[in-house]
Amino acid sequence: MKRIALSGAYAMLLAGCTASLTPDEAPPPPSMQAGNSKCDASAIQDYLGEDYRAALEQILANQSGAQRVRVIRPGEGHTMDYRPERLNIHLDEQGKISELSCG
Repeated sequence: MKRIALSGAYAMLLAGCTASLTPDEAPPPPSMQAGNSKCDASAIQDYLGEDYRAALEQILANQSGAQRVRVIRPGEGHTMDYRPERLNIHLDEQGKISELSCG
């Protein structure tokens, strides 16, 4: 009888644990703060194929509405996090702009 009571108590403990093991819902994306705007890369696609130079970063950021700029070179690692206010400038092996995207 004690074994059954112990098993019952153990089952109760496990039942309590399994309820807490369910994954939490992913937090919602951070809300856009006042003054922040989403990036629009469609406004700057005319720059594809141009030689990259640091001075272009601010121009592209202004024209796309991006709050951040990230330059991605071939073979260079980068995070996969999505940031709607960030402009990604992808370069090819010759240092020319091969892709302009937001995120």
